[in-house]
Amino acid sequence: MRKASILIADDHELVRRGLCAVVMEVDGWTVVAEAGNGRAAVELALQHQPDVAVLDLAMPEQNGLEATRHIVAQAPGTRVLILTAHESDQVVREVFEAGAQGYLLKSDAGHELVAAIQALLDGKPYFTSKVAPLILQGYLGAGSAAAARVGGKLSPRERQIVQLLAEGRTNKDIARRLGITVKTAEKHRNNIMNKMGFRSLADLVRYAVRNRIVEA
Repeated sequence: MRKASILIADDHELVRRGLCAVVMEVDGWTVVAEAGNGRAAVELALQHQPDVAVLDLAMPEQNGLEATRHIVAQAPGTRVLILTAHESDQVVREVFEAGAQGYLLKSDAGHELVAAIQALLDGKPYFTSKVAPLILQGYLGAGSAAAARVGGKLSPRERQIVQLLAEGRTNKDIARRLGITVKTAEKHRNNIMNKMGFRSLADLVRYAVRNRIVEA
């Protein structure tokens, strides 16, 4: 196999070590950086410009979808492989719409990670065989209303704010992290609550967990 540089991002250190070990067994492949959250993953991707970035879907700071959008926009030479523990037609759809080229279940990573990375290096998309029916029914547009419902309602910025709120961040924290005013953060929060019909923060947190914006 040809030489390749890989970035691994997962907030669980043991998982990250395992992924790195698998990658480093391949002759010519190098792990150029590791990240424990989405924000660091983006920064390291811009710094190292790896051939492939393997991103956990549910990470603190920025989730895998938000990190993917930034990497695809700012480091177009880097292909993104999303790693997740969840099977969902909604998530599959959002992963590919964000610009990722691969979708791999963590349960399959031990025996499919190398094949997935190699596919991306060859310019081919990759998705775990288990999610093929989900792609056919949801992402490829078999008219699935459920697939279209989530993701079309919230903008990328709103999803980012939902993640921060679900992580327990205050409006002041959100304003500081996103470089906006507290008043703007409050406005975004109110708009999200009204748009999605949330009656409480608990509703928002349940939505974030159910749609893999954060992990329970």
